[in-house]
Amino acid sequence: MSAAEVGRQQRALVIGAGIIGACCASYLQREGLQVEILDPEPPGSQCSFGNAGGICPGSCVPIAMPGMIRKVPEWLADPEGPLYVRLAYLPQAMPWIMRLLASGRRDRVEAISKAMRALHRLTFECYEPLLKAAGCEDLVERHGQLFVYSNPANVAGDSYGMQLRRSAGVKVELLDEDELRQLAPPLSRAFKRAVFLPEQGQCRNPGRLVETLVAHVVRQGGTLTRGRATAFDRDPDGRVRAVLTEGGGRVEADHVVVAAGAWSGKLARLLGSRVPLETERGYHAMALGADVGLKVQTIWAERKFVATPMEMGLRFAGTVELAGLKAPPSYRRADILLKQGREMLPTLQVGEVTRWMGHRPGLPDTIPVISRSPRHRNVVYAFGHGHMGLIGGSVTGKLVSELVAGKQTSIDVTPYRVDRF
Repeated sequence: MSAAEVGRQQRALVIGAGIIGACCASYLQREGLQVEILDPEPPGSQCSFGNAGGICPGSCVPIAMPGMIRKVPEWLADPEGPLYVRLAYLPQAMPWIMRLLASGRRDRVEAISKAMRALHRLTFECYEPLLKAAGCEDLVERHGQLFVYSNPANVAGDSYGMQLRRSAGVKVELLDEDELRQLAPPLSRAFKRAVFLPEQGQCRNPGRLVETLVAHVVRQGGTLTRGRATAFDRDPDGRVRAVLTEGGGRVEADHVVVAAGAWSGKLARLLGSRVPLETERGYHAMALGADVGLKVQTIWAERKFVATPMEMGLRFAGTVELAGLKAPPSYRRADILLKQGREMLPTLQVGEVTRWMGHRPGLPDTIPVISRSPRHRNVVYAFGHGHMGLIGGSVTGKLVSELVAGKQTSIDVTPYRVDRF
């Protein structure tokens, strides 16, 4: 650092205006840095806009579990199943799918579960100061999370996941039919058993949460710039001095955070880091204004989709589609979610419905990259949170600010290093 740089406020450029970027920018600003956020789209308008809204400190069960390899062919053959791969994209998706299945070995699952719990258990604690400062504490609720089963025998099949949670200190309650009816009266009588996680929570409007956090950063002196990062200007000593954007723009910075979600893989490659990042395309159907009295975020365990009451109505979200970043949406996937939502909640009256598709940034071992760049000491990566960006966003933001400031991190970040692949 030059003598001139010592005497001025350090500048941090965050690439990405989703929940990860918003939290990183918020915590970097709290560390005293001058913050700029760069994104071609408005804050919270991409993956963060349409997620299921869960904020779950007890989320510690990986996507891939022992025995998953036997289920994949069944899911792929089911047009309403939780996993769909477009045929033309299958050759490109197969290496990622094989890595995913390999991460389902029991020894890997237990290590991944510990890394997930370490990251997620502080989510409410790390959100608290951000929400309070931005004036949006009303957006986060703590009503728990409910997993319901249409076949009671399948509860036993998920016993390993329950064991992982309990081993991590997460409260898990098994509910019989009467207890389920008391907790969630609107559910179909087809559901006889359930698992309730009372410590979990949800966000009433994830898109508005991101918008509000970014707006607060700007009010506090930060900058929001519309633009797409395309390249990096580097010094011979390996420091990134500026990010170049489409149209010839240039944004100078002392520190760069890559938090561009599903688009982060290309940027990481430009910086010498190769990661198996895939877009796990997710859909939702939003029944605007619908209210059946459901208070708890509810997951249909067998179908692996989520019903969440939000301030706009009822959101049905889930499924994974592998088709890359460029293929157009197939809103039939959203219609399937709405159909399953009607089955789950038979009193649902559907009026206006909106449909959405977003690009989740997925890594095959379920845990994100939160790491310094091995080649560029003033670059920090923060991406790959998959289905759990809203859960891990606040903690990731705090960890990134600690890495940039050269502080001891709140948790050990070794499991999230970029070179683990």
